[in-house]
Amino acid sequence: MCGLAGWVGYDRDLTRHADTVSAMAGTLECRGPDDHGTWVSRHAALGHRRLSVIDLAGGRQPMHVTGADDGLPVIVYTGEVYNYRELRRELAGLGHTFRTTSDTEVVLHAYLEWGQEFAERLNGMYALAVWDPRGEELLLVRDRMGVKPLFYYPTRDGVLFGSEAKAILAHPEARAAVDREGLAEIFAIINTPGHAVFKGMHEVVPGTVVRFTRGGRTTRTYWELRARPHTDDLDTTVARVRELLEDIVERQLVADVKVGTLLSGGLDSSAITALAAKALRDQGAEERIKAFSVDFRDNERDFRGNGIWLDPDTPYAVEVARHCGAEHIVVELENNDVLDEDVRRRVLLAQDLPISTGDMEHSLYHLCRALKERVTVALSGETSDELFGGYNWFFDREAVEGDTFPWYDAWRRLGGLAAIREIGLWDRLGMEEYVKQRYAEALAEVPRLAGESGTEARMRELSYLNISRWEKFLLDRKDRISMATGLEVRVPFTDHRLVEYVFNVPWEMKNFDGREKSLLRAATAHVLPESVLRRRKSPYPSTQDQGYVRALRDKVAALLRTDSPVLELVPAAGLRALLDKPLESYAGLGGLWGTRAVMERLVEYDAWVREYGVRVED
Repeated sequence: MCGLAGWVGYDRDLTRHADTVSAMAGTLECRGPDDHGTWVSRHAALGHRRLSVIDLAGGRQPMHVTGADDGLPVIVYTGEVYNYRELRRELAGLGHTFRTTSDTEVVLHAYLEWGQEFAERLNGMYALAVWDPRGEELLLVRDRMGVKPLFYYPTRDGVLFGSEAKAILAHPEARAAVDREGLAEIFAIINTPGHAVFKGMHEVVPGTVVRFTRGGRTTRTYWELRARPHTDDLDTTVARVRELLEDIVERQLVADVKVGTLLSGGLDSSAITALAAKALRDQGAEERIKAFSVDFRDNERDFRGNGIWLDPDTPYAVEVARHCGAEHIVVELENNDVLDEDVRRRVLLAQDLPISTGDMEHSLYHLCRALKERVTVALSGETSDELFGGYNWFFDREAVEGDTFPWYDAWRRLGGLAAIREIGLWDRLGMEEYVKQRYAEALAEVPRLAGESGTEARMRELSYLNISRWEKFLLDRKDRISMATGLEVRVPFTDHRLVEYVFNVPWEMKNFDGREKSLLRAATAHVLPESVLRRRKSPYPSTQDQGYVRALRDKVAALLRTDSPVLELVPAAGLRALLDKPLESYAGLGGLWGTRAVMERLVEYDAWVREYGVRVED
């Protein structure tokens, strides 16, 4: 999958600073454990860490057109372009010659042929930087859905950039500072596109090309969701979704390393696993797809259903694997695994921010690490709920008719908003106005269809909010934690062809039988067992063992006994109020699970400020 970093300085000689860009790239070693490279010129320096997936021998970076420092554009690239074989044939027909079989070289030649417009031709997940010495310009490009991360930090005479914030912060001119707006972004869970939390730092917005020259910075949007009339009937729509998914999964199985899947037993991951197994059988492959699940020891015994988590995952995952012929591996965890301080630190360093869903992030790290022992690439089911309408809030009247982000209703029901208000953080950070402002901005972006009104118009809004904001949080989490273990995770449901098509399917068709994700169920019924087709959505598993809550409460109590930076945000009385809640109130993950999540975030915030030396500024 790889990681990239770089530095452009128009008023200095960067050939004297090769060690700096090497150190920046070195922070990304987990993203690219197989190889590394740097290239330095007078005004540009590029660094790369490589995870070898396609053309293991020939895909080294930074990459030049001729394989030498030839005065032509040079690229550092992360991700995968799934249509690179078609592009290669087209470019060869236009006279281009290739030295390797890598997709990186195809992307570089695409830039040579089509200039900035090359991005429109790429189908995949990618983040890349092209330095063109002919005009002394830098292009930063990010995939349409933002699967792969890319950040930049303008300086007095140029820009720093990297796959993760830590690469930029390794440069002596970058500061790890955050203001009240950045803190509100963390604790409000808004996920504003382009917002990087750290002061002075920006995220390349998905679907854009950011261009830097001596004259300054410009941004061009090469892709965005658009509202279009949907003219297909239900049967045709189901068939089209099935056709797209089968093509997407087949493309994303292409690799020169072993590929597996993440299988929870829910509809999304089960569909991807079953389609992958079918594609391999159709290709005549002898080896079965490896499907990986995570669970907590004694979870079936301890499980208590509620309105969010309805039933244990593992029995469904077992049945899916048996049904489609996958090799199933269960990674079983205990509380100590997700409380392990080394794991918690690795997860924090992977994310660069204290964005935490608690034990779910730490168990995901264990799961990805277990996958890496057997495979290098895994397919995952993110984005399905956002596209097909899988979350409870799509069906909850208060959330649908509300005047804020729909996941705030779930956060309220789980006690999270009450906890943030109770400890004074809501008012301290001005989160009421911040959320209103960001919600208004998001609504203003929504593409509208002429004449669309009522339920259909509102459900289009909710779909857009989920795709552009909520999904950003999930994709970021999956990318950072998987890459911290050197595992590449591919996300078939983010293929822009599928996103464009399903976004414009009317809501009455998406849930034609009154259930969540009706359209996806119909499109994948041919490969799934009946039990999974009937199952209601249940989120990623989280421990229900009260021993975990006790340990978490101990961590919060410890903040009161130290000179914790948390106490600059939250008064000691606020922390004590969280600790005074009876232990039984956290049982079953209902009721006060949101309070538990707030406690997780405060503990993470303390570790983040200390680890990164973060300065809080007004």
